Amino acid sequence: DVKELYYYLDNTPTHSYMKALYKYPQAEFPYAELEAENARRGVFVIQSGKSPNDILGRYTVVNRGPERATVHVLPQLWYRNVWDWGDDCEEVMNGPVNGEAAVYRLNSMDNYVMDLDCTHNRDLHDGRGFSAKQGLNVQDEMRLYTSSEAPPGEAFTEEFENIFKIRINEADMFYDEVIPTRKKQEQRIARQAYAGLLWSKQFYYYILKEWLRGDSNQPPPPPSRALWGRNKDWTHLFNRDVVSMPDKWEYPWYASWDLAFHMIAMSRVDIQFAKAQLVLLLREWYMHPNGQIPAYEFAFDDVNPPVHAYAVLRIYKFSGLKGTRDEQFLARCFHKLVLNFTWWVNRKDIEGKNIFSGGFLGLDNIGVFDRSKPLPGGGFLAQADASAWMGFFCSIMLEMSLLLASREPIYQDMASKFFEHFVSIVDAMNHVDGVGLWDETDGFFYDHVRNNHLSQPVKIKSMVGLIPLCCALVLEDKDFRKHPGFAKRTKWFIENCKDLSKGISLMTRGTHKEGSLLLSIVNREKIIRILGHMLDEKKFLSPYGIRSLSKKEPFTLHLGGGSYSVKYEPGESESKLFGGNSNWRGPIWLPMNYLIIENLRRYDDFFGDELKVECPTGSGVLMRLGEIAQVLERRLINLFLPDANGKRPCHGKDEIYATDPHFKHLCLFYEYFHGDTGRGCGASHQTGWTALIANILEKSTDVEEGYDSADDLEFFD
Repeated sequence: DVKELYYYLDNTPTHSYMKALYKYPQAEFPYAELEAENARRGVFVIQSGKSPNDILGRYTVVNRGPERATVHVLPQLWYRNVWDWGDDCEEVMNGPVNGEAAVYRLNSMDNYVMDLDCTHNRDLHDGRGFSAKQGLNVQDEMRLYTSSEAPPGEAFTEEFENIFKIRINEADMFYDEVIPTRKKQEQRIARQAYAGLLWSKQFYYYILKEWLRGDSNQPPPPPSRALWGRNKDWTHLFNRDVVSMPDKWEYPWYASWDLAFHMIAMSRVDIQFAKAQLVLLLREWYMHPNGQIPAYEFAFDDVNPPVHAYAVLRIYKFSGLKGTRDEQFLARCFHKLVLNFTWWVNRKDIEGKNIFSGGFLGLDNIGVFDRSKPLPGGGFLAQADASAWMGFFCSIMLEMSLLLASREPIYQDMASKFFEHFVSIVDAMNHVDGVGLWDETDGFFYDHVRNNHLSQPVKIKSMVGLIPLCCALVLEDKDFRKHPGFAKRTKWFIENCKDLSKGISLMTRGTHKEGSLLLSIVNREKIIRILGHMLDEKKFLSPYGIRSLSKKEPFTLHLGGGSYSVKYEPGESESKLFGGNSNWRGPIWLPMNYLIIENLRRYDDFFGDELKVECPTGSGVLMRLGEIAQVLERRLINLFLPDANGKRPCHGKDEIYATDPHFKHLCLFYEYFHGDTGRGCGASHQTGWTALIANILEKSTDVEEGYDSADDLEFFD
């Protein structure tokens, strides 16, 4: 993890205003003195612009230490190197040249002028940046421009300051609309979450054929790279785009299921960018010809949860009121997602029985062994989460089909296809080979090791068994009236395939949702039993959300002559699976909590007052599922809100965030959070899916104002 302290404070979708803060130590770096509270200085970096080609930068260097100190400031501007290599680049001359130089001038208030010869001459300049060393104790301003674009003669300072004021005001007005009713603490959290999300865009350049072949003017790679090098089956891949990163420093590559959640948060501030990103991963130069969506650069073949369709549907619904939404975007994505669905069915249903395997499926070390590798002793792992994800995928595609069928009735046929496939998956998860993946005694879903028609449950109470809750679709009476072809086929299926359709919950006349169908992997009884585990504070329910592994029950599996164990690890991983830098054996993860909350609301919409369960388990307090969703939202929000003593759980025991006025309003959006204390773990700027806290704040209606100091710092000016 990164040892430096830096924070994304503000950003707008146009990037006409950007602000960040970097905390430098005044003492030797990064040794013991780094932690001394009196050995820090802060640098605020602000980028603004009059136009896309006119960028203004302001560095504010503040001494937070108790004594005066000398500082040397070297401003840097970085330009992309477009001539250094590549088959389509002009040859670069390495010796002195007589060609015309591009002259740049650097003006400052004290008449200091610096000419920069940016010729294509490596002996003089590498063409990527410059630095100007000035030992100053007063304000200094500089302007860099080409000699052919000399600025007007009026005072530089006045125009510069006016542009900053305009951009800051625009940013304030924009966020007043995006987060209009939030209280001050909530506004800071949401605005910093969106800032990190917008700061985490990156130009991503990876052309697989070129990487396998190597650069023409560099030493050639070993011949083995082209034969069995990483991603050798993805030679169509041609990535040259600005893409949302999980964490631009610690994870500087896209991950497809991360990106889907990023865009749900992004859609609240820049829906056009969100739509473009989701379309991008479905284009021919990303998606494999066989329909697989690339996972991430170190193994595009890995399988991530199929959440892309979910993000597409959410963003479609965000795109406007009913009747005004972006139908073209939905249809464009739908056809490519059908390819992806078909890839899953053809490649990951090993026995052809609608029980799926997918490997680790983004949940790195959640299993008792590495789920992405062959099992010790043979056989394969029938995964409760992979099968539930496919049910989830089916339900999303069914809903999309019905939305598209409102304008093009032919999509009713696709709706029927996904309806019947969904019901088949539900039946398989509950009954395949007379066993299924449901354990009636424990009231939970488990992975099964299947070998020679024998099925052994892997009884780990983990997020794997909660994912079936995330698959719920309510079909109302109006859905059938609007789509008579779909209604006719559904009625026939229910009447003639009773062995399969018994998993469908039908609300009869006179109840909360008259004539509605609930399509879900879990029926009412299973919902109650699973929630009994999930809402137990000794198991899954943390003060700060739902844990990824039950706290109570460790597990050991004896298989293939070996012994494999899993135990609760609430913070950083204690194993080296997948590098050991993430952990799904106990910590709280925002995206999965977000999905659980959303589906609890969907169940509540169907059952209403007819379904209440204890929350927490054993408390005697009965709640509707919508009320439980609010409880979980409050617990997640409390990760970031300061308590009465000014302490935010996400910052752990770092007192400086509660006591120092220059730290106490700063938030970090960690990759995951300690299952007991809420302390942030992993990548400290994974504002991608952790930015979902802004969406949760938007939905929450009962967040109380936490600690708020009168000596507020205005980060956003």
